Amino acid sequence: MTTETNSAYWQGVRDGAPFFLVVTPFAMLFGVVATEAGLNVAEALSFSVVVIAGAAQFTALQLMVDQAPLFVVLASALAVNLRMAMYSASLTPHLGRAPLWQRMLIAYFLVDQSYACSIMAFEKHRDWSVAQKVAYFFGVVTPICPMWYAMTLVGAWIGSAIPTEMGLDFAVPITFIALIAPMLRTGAHRAAALASVVLALGFGWLPYNLGLIVAGIGGMVVGAQVELVLRRTGKWVDP
Repeated sequence: MTTETNSAYWQGVRDGAPFFLVVTPFAMLFGVVATEAGLNVAEALSFSVVVIAGAAQFTALQLMVDQAPLFVVLASALAVNLRMAMYSASLTPHLGRAPLWQRMLIAYFLVDQSYACSIMAFEKHRDWSVAQKVAYFFGVVTPICPMWYAMTLVGAWIGSAIPTEMGLDFAVPITFIALIAPMLRTGAHRAAALASVVLALGFGWLPYNLGLIVAGIGGMVVGAQVELVLRRTGKWVDP
């Protein structure tokens, strides 16, 4: 590892470290909920290792508890994780020339936190080489993903011993607010966010959390249309 890549890696570690504060209760909450839903410790940990996507894990688990059809469980989880495809497309210009084995690991460790930190750093440091960008990405992942596994395990072990008064569920909305708020830099971003909120609330009555699918698709459509209008009128400013 060269001096430049080593520096980029440790910058990534520093940028990812604050998420420890929300990943810890978020993962513990999943471990608790998973065991309360009937999974044993090994199954709860395997769930986090294989899926490694908090929102999709909670969605799938709740639908499984509600005995929703398998198709609905899979479709809902995929819909919640549909943003990962957009994350991948956004990172491809920066990481697409990395070796295949590195891209495979990047695809696995691509989560909201690693994407948010990386895309902002890559746009700021446009002179970085691919090796530096890869090093930064894995630096961000270092304090986040192992902690997700470990705290899932702790939550599963402790289970219902954690009192509800601790309010571990606060970590879910706080995490997404911290990730999304800094990225709402254009009118299209803000329109997409607003549309998804309105649609999620308006279609909350749909069974099996299908309102989230409607909200996700609707938000993307609104955001894309607003961007097209802004570009046509010459009011679009690249973020």
